[in-house]
Amino acid sequence: MSGQLLLVDDEPGIREAVQAYLEDSNFTVDVAANANEGWQKLQQHLPDLVITDVMMPQVDGYQFLKQMREDPRFKALPVVFLTARGMTKDRILGYNAGCDAYLSKPFDPDELVAIVENLLERRTATEKTSEGTNLDEIARQLAEIREQLKQRPAIAQIASSIKIDLTPREQSVLDLVAQGLMNKEIARRLETSVRNVEKYVSRLFSKTGTNSRTELVRYALEHGLTN
Repeated sequence: MSGQLLLVDDEPGIREAVQAYLEDSNFTVDVAANANEGWQKLQQHLPDLVITDVMMPQVDGYQFLKQMREDPRFKALPVVFLTARGMTKDRILGYNAGCDAYLSKPFDPDELVAIVENLLERRTATEKTSEGTNLDEIARQLAEIREQLKQRPAIAQIASSIKIDLTPREQSVLDLVAQGLMNKEIARRLETSVRNVEKYVSRLFSKTGTNSRTELVRYALEHGLTN
């Protein structure tokens, strides 16, 4: 199994050792030395899973996780805690904060790999199940988007000073979302992965302050972001 991981740890030795082991296990690993840097990395690239130390200066792992869980983009992102504090009360605090797994230092790197693989497999299975059970909702959203497109001449574009800088790929994804295409169809059109499309859609939500495809399309039409 492969995947894009974000590793956040303020101890250089641990950070480098864990990164090397995960990369030897076929994962792509981005690293951050603290939670603030980790948050910046999240804005740049949405990973498949986050591994973070708990005891860090300024912003600790609990605060970092709270920040993630309060953001719709990262609410379901799998998070693994690494910590030297292995007491039961500490683990309970971690799970209550919303972490998916809790690994006490020192740990066997093979156990970390097994945890990561398990969480990624479960996420993939959940996404497939969700896709199958949400067909009615997807159809409803598609119908709503297409109805918006039919009524497009009646949607007055809002004169706004808001400037939204979209990359060429973000613009392409936005145009295809506005045509009523879902992620799999967009991925085929752009010859990329569904995961990459999900990341671009997530960035579009963030940049426009919207939370759904229908909100995104209406916003784009009202502000002249798509043709």
